[in-house]
Amino acid sequence: MGEGDLSRDLGLYSAVTLSMGAMIGGGIFVLPAVGYEKAGPAVILAYLIAGLIVLPNALSKAEMATAMPEDGGTYIYIDRAMGPLFGTIAGVGVWFSLVFKSAFALVGLGAYLLLLVNIPVGLVKTVALVLGVVVILLNVVGTEKSGQVQSVLVTFVVLVLGAYVVGGIRPAESAQYVPFTTHGVGGVATAAAFVFVSYAGIGEVASVAEEIADPDRNIPLAMLVSIGVMMAIYTAVVAVVVGVVPGETLVTGGPGGGTSLTPMADSAARVFGGAGVTVVAVTAVLALTSMANAGVLGTSRFLLAMSRDSLIPARVGRINPRFLTPVNAVLVTGALLLALIAFVPVVDLAKLASAFLILVFSLENLSVIVFREADVDFYDPDFRSPGYPVLQALGVIGGAVLIVQMGRLSILGAVGITLGSLAWYLAYARSRTARTGALATFLDSDADAAEPPDEAATAEQRDD
Repeated sequence: MGEGDLSRDLGLYSAVTLSMGAMIGGGIFVLPAVGYEKAGPAVILAYLIAGLIVLPNALSKAEMATAMPEDGGTYIYIDRAMGPLFGTIAGVGVWFSLVFKSAFALVGLGAYLLLLVNIPVGLVKTVALVLGVVVILLNVVGTEKSGQVQSVLVTFVVLVLGAYVVGGIRPAESAQYVPFTTHGVGGVATAAAFVFVSYAGIGEVASVAEEIADPDRNIPLAMLVSIGVMMAIYTAVVAVVVGVVPGETLVTGGPGGGTSLTPMADSAARVFGGAGVTVVAVTAVLALTSMANAGVLGTSRFLLAMSRDSLIPARVGRINPRFLTPVNAVLVTGALLLALIAFVPVVDLAKLASAFLILVFSLENLSVIVFREADVDFYDPDFRSPGYPVLQALGVIGGAVLIVQMGRLSILGAVGITLGSLAWYLAYARSRTARTGALATFLDSDADAAEPPDEAATAEQRDD
């Protein structure tokens, strides 16, 4: 193993739990009430629709990951397909978006933490900052340790959610599902757009591809297993929440009469009593911490990959010889995470970032089409997405529909992230790279373009 190489410590189970852990937090413990406000009981259908729109992206990611099993995931695929300009936009934008989501997870667990301990509301943010520091240190000392913790957390959360569904089926009242669609088809589409972020973690496993053992087998399996399990969990859990908790509680049971921030605890209180609330609150804290851990682990690898390609300073991606982790990338990611927790209304930022994630998912579906049609030499995946190119086209169309439903503010947020990434590329990265992507080959058969970065140069940079 070279000095700049990472260790393949994560097996299939760790890869599955990493992917699930990045999805299982805010998507199930906080967002059901927000979705209910927009779609009524049809929020159950909204989670299914969002998962189906993510599925083509999961298949596209799995294919590209087996062709390019490198840390960086989304950034690597879009960069190699469309060139460093789009790669910079995707890398910087997804990095910001997923750090926002991790910060949202740590702040969001405060509402559940208040159900467990009697502490002043003002200390909730302090607790979130402490947990953030723990997550950062965990990712500094090693991927294997982080992956082991992730596996334990996610296993516990899934077991509790399974017991929650089994116990909540009988008390659920059929009258709670009528009328099923309270805001029409548009309401369901809007709810699907808002809960889409629940599936954003599907790409985390591809972001750490260099640390996955047997990536050609384990990455596609981990993605498909995790999204299948999460679609089932989301649907079942939200169905119980809707069937047990009165609609007015979900819509007005939160702080200041807004949507409830603890919908699962609301339903657990009605089904299992006080003990159920305690178990759900503990599970929510663990799940949201798990989501933050997966976020820091995956997003720091975007910086690692971009530094190797000279799009950001090389020292950011330097591998620590003791821990075999990109310590500087983890610390930069962690610094932004803590700053967001301390100073920014993260819930609003998470909503703004979700539109950008939908946009990037669409670009990844297009990237598969570019790679296949350009027929570049270095693209030889061991797994090929079924249903090509129909599934990819449906993923792009579905993403476009969801972006429109997000509203003007979220669209402006995505535009802002794009313009900021473009400014960085023009000011710093453009002069440091002459690469172009497979798209250049697709458009110009004479272009000497669609080659991955020179490995010798990359190795030299890693050792810099």
